[in-house]
Amino acid sequence: MHSLVATPRTLLAARQRAFGPAGAAVPPDPILRSWQRCADLGLDFGTRPRVEPLDARALREACDRNEALRRRCRPEIEALHADAESSDSLVILTDAEGLVLDTLGSPAFAGKAAQVSLRPGVPWSEAVTGTNAIGTALVERRAVEVRGPEHYFEPHRILSCAAVPILDPFGAVAGVLDLSGPALAGSSHALGLVRLAVDAIEHRQFEAGFAGREVLRLHHDPALLGTPREGILVFEGDRLVAASRIGLALLGRDWSALGRDGFEALFPRIERGRGGALALRDPEGRPLHGLRREAPAGRAAKAPARPALPEAADGPVLDAATARRLAQAVRLVDAGLGVVVEGETGTGKEVFARAVHAACARAGGPFVAVNCAALPESLIEAELFGYEPGAFTGAARHGARGLLRQADGGLLFLDEIGDMPLALQTRLLRVLQEREVLPVGGQRPVPVDFALVCATHRDLARLVEEGGFRADLFYRIAPYRLALAPLRERDDLAGLVATLWDRLGGRARNVSLSPECRDALAAQPWPGNFRQLTGTLRAMLALAEPGEVVGIDALPGDAPPRRTEPRRKPAASASPAADTLDRLTRDAMRAALAACDGNVSRAARRLGISRSTLYRRCLAADRA
Repeated sequence: MHSLVATPRTLLAARQRAFGPAGAAVPPDPILRSWQRCADLGLDFGTRPRVEPLDARALREACDRNEALRRRCRPEIEALHADAESSDSLVILTDAEGLVLDTLGSPAFAGKAAQVSLRPGVPWSEAVTGTNAIGTALVERRAVEVRGPEHYFEPHRILSCAAVPILDPFGAVAGVLDLSGPALAGSSHALGLVRLAVDAIEHRQFEAGFAGREVLRLHHDPALLGTPREGILVFEGDRLVAASRIGLALLGRDWSALGRDGFEALFPRIERGRGGALALRDPEGRPLHGLRREAPAGRAAKAPARPALPEAADGPVLDAATARRLAQAVRLVDAGLGVVVEGETGTGKEVFARAVHAACARAGGPFVAVNCAALPESLIEAELFGYEPGAFTGAARHGARGLLRQADGGLLFLDEIGDMPLALQTRLLRVLQEREVLPVGGQRPVPVDFALVCATHRDLARLVEEGGFRADLFYRIAPYRLALAPLRERDDLAGLVATLWDRLGGRARNVSLSPECRDALAAQPWPGNFRQLTGTLRAMLALAEPGEVVGIDALPGDAPPRRTEPRRKPAASASPAADTLDRLTRDAMRAALAACDGNVSRAARRLGISRSTLYRRCLAADRA
């Protein structure tokens, strides 16, 4: 069958077929510009684009080149994972050229996406795959949403995609974060979720790398200083050398200001306050609140005096018990001891570990997070210990340092340590004992020095008993174990919801939760803990309009069933039915204790409750 090569005339015909008669529906300007670019390239919109996926070796090399980007984006990708699974979508990370590096989300939709080559190793630049959110966002250097028929190539019109480019502190594109799903079930809040995630990623880029330079954090609202919504400017001497896009936008500048504008030119009128605080003005004369400080001169620089609670906006929201655990963890790490953090999925174990790093003596060094369950078993040894050039087929030409050496001078966080293969546990134990790493294929060990925090949702002691975890490694890494409580056991859920809402941007967008909506959110059981709660709040915020008071009807349809009454303690005089239920509960607890030979910690983990709950509900009743 004869196929039409796109020309301006055939482009108009395609647009009319996709959107109806001319003028009936007009796509956004970025889509029209993209379609015109595709037509100018002579792309045939009625065919399947010809893409050549990378082979396994080339894809590994691409992932190695972009490992810093992948690691920096990991917290946001995992946070978006729950949204992607629930909406039958995929979270996608690409490099600066549009090459897909990672996908995470719905396995069912991943299969459908692979049919149109939306999978790792495939380039999704506009010149290759036509109008699509990833490629068009790269060309436009802005957030782009491409829904169904807005895609240039017909096979891609099964997709609805939202993408935002990730810019480094110098204005260069580092990659693209994308959320893609079925066109018929296009999410109205996808672009908002991706925007919030990219804001957090770009904000985190300023945590290190500017030693000896002055960093200015600013915003119209002083409450947003320290959050991903603040603007950041970096000065070398008096000259602006790096910035966040939010910082430039606050001043009405673009990236051409880097290397050109000085501090006095940007802020001709300055009022200085205490503690480095500055009173500044934007180009329209509106007041800006700023805080100007010099970045640490070296990686081993001491952290500021440790706060009882981390002040960073993306740090954990701690209740009193968790704050005490954090203080304990910091003291143990500073004493050179390992810590194991236990808790259900989504309770914030990595966020807790980052807070430990921020408050310990190694805060000036790197924080390296490794998910032992996510690394492919065939590559986990090379990923952790590094390798020499030519160590194995497909190895990078110059070798690789490995994650353990990247953590030198800082803190290594091994998540899901219970899923580490036994053979690798032996090698890790040797590293911890000898404080040196032998790369794969290497002959000479390399000294390393890092603090260690491990995390797991499994019972390591039980794994040791069953032979699934080495006892000697267990005793080495777990001289002290700290348990993070699930959300359902926290007494401050209403306040927690309000705090998270503000941190995610509710206050910045002037969007508030009604008391009824906040209480309804606080009444949920949240089996996914922080990950589920944060994902729900992000979605509600993305759907809200500025100035809106979000009511109870805004709760997503797939949220856990709401309770009609808020949580309350049992009345002094319970009904017979309540007495029976309480008796059955205590019987189940006693049975669990008996099965665990009286081990309270193990019984509590088997029941999915805290030790204090077990004591209160069962042991205290026995004493009565």
